[in-house]
Amino acid sequence: MRMHVLVHGRVQMVGYRMFAEQKAAQLGAVRGTVRNLPDGATVEVIAEGRRPTLETLLDELQIGPPHAIVRDLEVTWSKATGEFSRFETIF
Repeated sequence: MRMHVLVHGRVQMVGYRMFAEQKAAQLGAVRGTVRNLPDGATVEVIAEGRRPTLETLLDELQIGPPHAIVRDLEVTWSKATGEFSRFETIF
C-alpha cells in the first residue's frame, strides 16, 4: 500500500522529519519520503509498505516528536508504486 500524509501544525523546525525517518526505520519495511512544504506549517510523508505497518507509522506521525504540535493529518491511501528503495528525508 501507499500512504500519502499531510501533517499540519507546528511540525517544522522541531525535528519532525528526523522523527518520521527514525520511526520508519524502526518499523522496517517502509519506503518513501518525508519533506517540509513551503508553507512553513506542513510536512508531507509518502510511505509504502504493508498496511498494518503503515497504520503503525501513522499513529506515530499523529504524536510526533516532543516539541511538535500535530493539529491535523490528511491521509490518502492508494496502491504502492514501488518507486522508493528506502525511506529518506528530502531537503
